[in-house]
Amino acid sequence: METEILNKLINKYNVAAPRYTSYPTVPFWENERFNEADWRQRVALNFNKSKDQGISIYVHLPFCESLCTYCGCNTRITKNHQVEDPYITSLLKEWQMYKDILNEDKLKIAEIHLGGGTPTFFTAENLHRLIAGLLEGNEKTADASFSFEAHPANTTYEHLKTLYDLGFKRLSLGIQDFDEKVQFIINRHQTVEDVARVMQDARGLGYESINFDLIYGLPLQTAESVRMTIEHSMKLNPDRISFYSYAHVPWIKPGQRRFTEHDLPVGEEKLNLYKLGKQMIQESGYKDVGMDHFAKTDDALYIASLDGTLHRNFMGYADRYTPLLIGLGVSSISDAWTAFAQNVKTVEEYHKLIGEGTLPVVKGHILNDEDLVIREYILDMMCRGKVQLKEGFELNERIIERLQPLIADELVSVEQNIVQISELGKSFLRNVCMAFDERLQKTKERDNLFSQAI
Repeated sequence: METEILNKLINKYNVAAPRYTSYPTVPFWENERFNEADWRQRVALNFNKSKDQGISIYVHLPFCESLCTYCGCNTRITKNHQVEDPYITSLLKEWQMYKDILNEDKLKIAEIHLGGGTPTFFTAENLHRLIAGLLEGNEKTADASFSFEAHPANTTYEHLKTLYDLGFKRLSLGIQDFDEKVQFIINRHQTVEDVARVMQDARGLGYESINFDLIYGLPLQTAESVRMTIEHSMKLNPDRISFYSYAHVPWIKPGQRRFTEHDLPVGEEKLNLYKLGKQMIQESGYKDVGMDHFAKTDDALYIASLDGTLHRNFMGYADRYTPLLIGLGVSSISDAWTAFAQNVKTVEEYHKLIGEGTLPVVKGHILNDEDLVIREYILDMMCRGKVQLKEGFELNERIIERLQPLIADELVSVEQNIVQISELGKSFLRNVCMAFDERLQKTKERDNLFSQAI
């Protein structure tokens, strides 16, 4: 009976849905109302209100030597490492533009995260030049958190040591699946021995938190391959695990056409992969801290989920909220709470604009009062599993009306204007958040914008 109910829920709720790393989500940004002057003003205003909390910096390093065909990130495939030096030069020039906007002699840096692409495509020496340039003349907050994403197959001891000496204590390893057939079809190759070597080096240096990125729903993936991947992962003993759904969007990422929909586990088969992986992860002592994220009980992410400080942004879940997130590099997104901005997506255009002394933002969104309330609602649901509806907010009745099918299916409950997700509802968190998403409700063009919820 339980399986029959679950199958019905899967069929009902397996629709195109955002991952809600922002609200409004990027497809619904009102770009025509956005301009660079407004963005500069919002950045400066938000910074002046919250400068003591420190700022976060996200750096997008897009280069990879080969294309992982499952990947949805903005990448540039090349084996030419001469691209490193000019790219870092442009990054530091962009950073100087933001420093000029902030107009502060010594900035407080609360977070730095290097994403990609493949940050470890860059040499250790070039990464040192980048981070030293970002930190020059500034200071780290007492609880500063620096992290980077790494490909286990090309991450060296020199990478780990250089970044550790600069203050990096967190590391995220992109693994996805250890099965050789799955690795072949997604063109992502690393061995258990590669991962073990990086883990041993990182632990020996003193890294405090290591995350594994694992994906369910990949082509040719089976219950056996997921079980083997989780077993190997448990033996390697990371502090955090991101176990998230493969997003199949070949109309956006043509590289995903190396395989077809017939190669993908779907529906109940895909959900069973998630249930298997989640069960194995939790039985090993990891706690569910939000959509697809698990952590040990002594990890900062789990502690943040208990004390109410868990946050979600364009990088996923974080153990803190900083009012100003500055994104540097191609396609990076910045967040000044009342406004978002995204950089141009090609390396050539990025270099051109930086060379002209122009901020390389290409689109963005200025949040109105309604957006700000809904943003809070979705953040609370994503990070805390419950929402206190604000008294007098005119859209509350409409939201409660949209929640009725989820209430009937026991995915959420509503009592005294508090919306609470159920244990079953956590598997349908994206669907629950859609009920709050006023902008999404106004369009019928969802299928070409987002991946499936399950």
